[in-house]
Amino acid sequence: MNYSNTGIVEMLLRIPGLLWALSFHEFCHGWVAYKLGDNTAERQGRLSLNPLAHLDPVGTLMLIFFRFGWARPVQINSRNFRKPKRDIVLVSLAGAAGNFLSALAVAIFYGLLARFFPYFLFSGNIAMTPFHMVMMDMLLINVGLGIFNLIPIPPLDGSRVLSVFLPFSWLRGFFFLERYGIIIILALSLSGIMGKIMEPFFGLAVSSLFKITSLIGGA
Repeated sequence: MNYSNTGIVEMLLRIPGLLWALSFHEFCHGWVAYKLGDNTAERQGRLSLNPLAHLDPVGTLMLIFFRFGWARPVQINSRNFRKPKRDIVLVSLAGAAGNFLSALAVAIFYGLLARFFPYFLFSGNIAMTPFHMVMMDMLLINVGLGIFNLIPIPPLDGSRVLSVFLPFSWLRGFFFLERYGIIIILALSLSGIMGKIMEPFFGLAVSSLFKITSLIGGA
C-alpha cells in the first residue's frame, strides 16, 4: 500500500495518542480491579502505562486505520471481588471512563494553550502545528476508543456490562458469541455499519469537548 509523505506524517503524529489511549484504557481496568480486591492485573504486569504491556496487533491496526480498536484485554478474577456483579461493571466501565477523562483533559489543555500560548498550536495564526495535530488525534482517538469499547459485542467492555444483567439462561449463548466477536467487529467495521453506530455518540462527545475548549480558549 502506497502512502504519500503527508499520509505517513499523519500516521506518525497519531501514534502518541494511540499509545496513550490503549495503555491508559487497560491500566484503568487493572487499577480499578486492584482497588476492588483483585490483583490479577498486578501479578501479570498490567498495572503499567508501558504500551508494550498492553498492545494487541489487530486492535492497534484498527485504531491506526479506522480510529477505533482495542488492546490486549486485562484479565480479572471475579472471585476476588467483594460484590462481583457490581465490581465487574465498575471494572468494565473503567477503561472507557479513562479514555473520556483523557479526552476532557486534552480539551481543557488545548483551550488553555489557545488562550495563553497559541503559537504552540498555530503557525502564523493559520496553519496547524504538528503539536496541534497530535492533540487533536489524542482527543479523537480517546473518544473513539471509549465509545467503541462500550458497544455490547463480546469481547468488548460493553458486553461485560450487559452480561451482568442478562438472565442466566442466556449467558451460555452470549459468551459462545465471543468466539466470533472479532470477526463480527471486523465485518461491521469494513462494511461501515460500525461507523454509523458510533457516529451520533462520537459527534455528540466531540462537539461537547470542543465547546469546552472554545469556552476556555475565549473563542
